[in-house]
Amino acid sequence: MNFSELGLRPAYARRCESLGYEKPTTIQERAIPVVLTGADLIGCAETGTGKTAAFLLPTMQRMSEAPRPGVRVLVLAPTRELVTQIHESYKQLAPKGSAKCAAVIGGASMSNQTDALRRGAGVVVATPGRLLDHVERRTVDLSFVEVLVLDEADRMLDMGFLPAIRRILAELPEKRQTLLFSATMSPEIESLARSTMKQPKMVEVSPRGRAAVTVEQTAYPVALESKTALLLDLLERERDNFERVLVFTRTRRGAERLSHILLARDHKVNRIHADRTQPQREAALRGFKDGQTRVLVATDIAARGIDVESISHVINYDVPTAPEDYVHRIGRTGRAGKTGRAITLVTPVDELSMRAIERLTGQAVERVVLPSFGGAPAVAQRAAVGAAKPFRAMRGAGSSSRRSFRPRRAGR
Repeated sequence: MNFSELGLRPAYARRCESLGYEKPTTIQERAIPVVLTGADLIGCAETGTGKTAAFLLPTMQRMSEAPRPGVRVLVLAPTRELVTQIHESYKQLAPKGSAKCAAVIGGASMSNQTDALRRGAGVVVATPGRLLDHVERRTVDLSFVEVLVLDEADRMLDMGFLPAIRRILAELPEKRQTLLFSATMSPEIESLARSTMKQPKMVEVSPRGRAAVTVEQTAYPVALESKTALLLDLLERERDNFERVLVFTRTRRGAERLSHILLARDHKVNRIHADRTQPQREAALRGFKDGQTRVLVATDIAARGIDVESISHVINYDVPTAPEDYVHRIGRTGRAGKTGRAITLVTPVDELSMRAIERLTGQAVERVVLPSFGGAPAVAQRAAVGAAKPFRAMRGAGSSSRRSFRPRRAGR
């Protein structure tokens, strides 16, 4: 099936072809015809499968059929990076003469955003908090919105945006099309969706919480004090294989600390987290995309907003607290049908979190035991246990063969 067969007009099909999209992905194949009818839709698909084009293409076509002034399409996303990604996708996919699109995010100039809105933006992509700032200042009018898109809605709930979303919903017309897309979908999100949508169609491409099949997952049991040494060993021993690496930490301070250690070991590294300014975050992501940076250290703020081709490895330096975040983290690799590797460093105290991840994904993560870094053979034996019988937490793993790590000084 090609894009024209989905009901898209030739101008949009040609845009897809010019961008190298040979055929629709499964989520696009199933969602685009539904969106073109004007029906509400809940779309659930693993990350990296083309959800953005699945809602942008049909929405752009519907808006072009009856041009009108005002903000007609509103897309809400949880992070600045994801908003920027959607905004860039819109500019790539929109044929000449399409409605203008404005990105509204925190950390950027309010006056520039106000100017973009006043110049007649027909599409607004925004984070909830900054959009409410504009609503309160009366620099945006949402009373003409015809299509609302909630992208990665589960993450917005996790980040505490539910009150902001409800306030935004109160500003929108009751008669509208509502689309919700996400890689995972909690009962809370379904409840919110169904309370704000009218007889939504459900498009579920893959079982909820399942990781992409193109990602090879492994876990390395490691003593807490040896985590950094193991990370350095992986990056330096297989430097040629680890071409473009995204490393996730749980905290901003951890991201700063780790990036400085990697820099001292002569790795081309940068970091993204909430304490970085918007220009710094954009520069870090741009350098990673351009290949100037080999290793990008990030907190979960970036898990759903990084769309970089050919990320060879995702390394969970810290196991995420929420199992759903694991799916989104490792979904940064193995995108668009390509293969990738996801590595998780698991200390004894992380075993309960790994058990929850395996329950969510429905599969056991293969263990790679390196005794020199505090790995315990008993953990490897449990790798054969299926997801129905998750791993038990280890007690005292690595106590017999731990080693401390001291960063090598720069220049040595």
